[in-house]
Amino acid sequence: MKIRYLAFAAMMFAAAPALSLAAAEKSAVPAAAAGIDWYEGDVDAAFAFAKTHNKPLFLYWGAAWCPPCNQVKATIFNRQGFIERSRFFVPVHIDGDSPGAQKLGARFKVRGYPTMILFKPDGTEITRLPGEVDAERYLKTLTLGLSANRPIKDTLQLALSGKGKLTADDWRLLGYYSWDTDEQQLVSSKDLLPTLKRLAAACPPGDTAKRLALSVLVAAATAKPEAAAAVDPTAAAQLSRVLSDARSARDNMDLLTNYPAELVGLASAPKSAPRAKLIAAWNLAMQRLTADATLSKADRLSALAAQVSLARIETPTGALTPALVKDVRQQVAQADHATTDIYERQSVMSTAAHTLSEAGLLDESDSLLKAELKRSHSPYYFMLSLASNAKKRGDKPAAINWYEQAYQAAQGPATRLQWGAAYLNGLLELAPQDDARIEQVAHSVLQELGMTQNAFYERNRSVLEKLGHKLADWNANGSHDAALRRIQSQLDGVCAKLPVGDPQRATCQGLLSPTRA
Repeated sequence: MKIRYLAFAAMMFAAAPALSLAAAEKSAVPAAAAGIDWYEGDVDAAFAFAKTHNKPLFLYWGAAWCPPCNQVKATIFNRQGFIERSRFFVPVHIDGDSPGAQKLGARFKVRGYPTMILFKPDGTEITRLPGEVDAERYLKTLTLGLSANRPIKDTLQLALSGKGKLTADDWRLLGYYSWDTDEQQLVSSKDLLPTLKRLAAACPPGDTAKRLALSVLVAAATAKPEAAAAVDPTAAAQLSRVLSDARSARDNMDLLTNYPAELVGLASAPKSAPRAKLIAAWNLAMQRLTADATLSKADRLSALAAQVSLARIETPTGALTPALVKDVRQQVAQADHATTDIYERQSVMSTAAHTLSEAGLLDESDSLLKAELKRSHSPYYFMLSLASNAKKRGDKPAAINWYEQAYQAAQGPATRLQWGAAYLNGLLELAPQDDARIEQVAHSVLQELGMTQNAFYERNRSVLEKLGHKLADWNANGSHDAALRRIQSQLDGVCAKLPVGDPQRATCQGLLSPTRA
């Protein structure tokens, strides 16, 4: 693999001149990634440059506040290995709050932050890169993508048809494809589980087959309730094999730390001996990862958070063991002290505060979050976590206050829409009787929406559709008809300003359609 990459890199370096950034806007690019010639602004020009100079294109879609995005900036984009590879592709950055970003999001089918896509010089999508694996695994997957002879879509079809011979690298690209950010590019949501099952069955034995088999379990465990699988008696054995192998557990750390409760629920019955055995094995694996100094601080804290999640499976509201509580406090304090990079802190402190909160240490979580308000470049993100902690305490006024502060402090049109929706959702849940305040916040959100260009695309559209359903549920019994009619009237005014042929107009008009008589 290394020889293939070096040969490819040498060819690209000899053939392609450097990308001019004279007109680029670099203010949104972190100093940690200053060694990368990020292309910002005219994305079509970047694709034209890539095609003319026969260079792949790497598209990064993110947001300033997003913890995983900041983790990527602090642990991947600043690595010399990534910076060196960036010379051989056209790196394009799209901030979700930049003008036209949401329309670009619809074009490239990117919604979740971060999404990272590698394209061929002709604009064909090669693969989507996983954002939550450790840096070494990420760079290996990026190298595989740069060396790939075909788009991942074609590789998937070959794998499923059984008519073509796939290399080990082809299978690795499939195994580490970012299914979470696929947005149904390769596989529809309803077909994801059966497709992963077919891939896992067809993959030659080895590490990639284990990864695909684990992905099958995750897809089954996280399926919608109507499609949820019954307890799978074979899942416990599969999970145990991965958990007992330190290297396998590390390679699949993202899946094991993100879905412990769901996977345990799929693999074992409540209060059973197999469940106790599986949880014990999982805890040991997470303890190894928490102590692994080669992992990032955020990854180690994620493994610690998984231990808390495991402890909550059988006793959701019970007290944690003193040893685990002590470990949570110590690990969080160490991470707080050791994390000085502002981008890394956005990720690490988010995970740390969440871990404290899940461990029942709400006051300590609050203290950490409030201290971060003075340090963070996006403090409004942490205000939502403070609102969540207040909700856990049952302190509705404090929760609503934090939602309000977060909305007031939020920056950027897409972010302000999302934070405004969070504030409005908080009111609908915690103060549903306060029609005046709900109407006031809705008015503010819709007023800004009407002044935002291309406001009804992709991530924005998803936020608005969910908000429309929340408002419909709020008025299910008709007790808020008057307020909702005024909100609808304001929305109608926003929709009317959109050109008749603009697809956004139909989206806008459908947002509150469930409430219409």
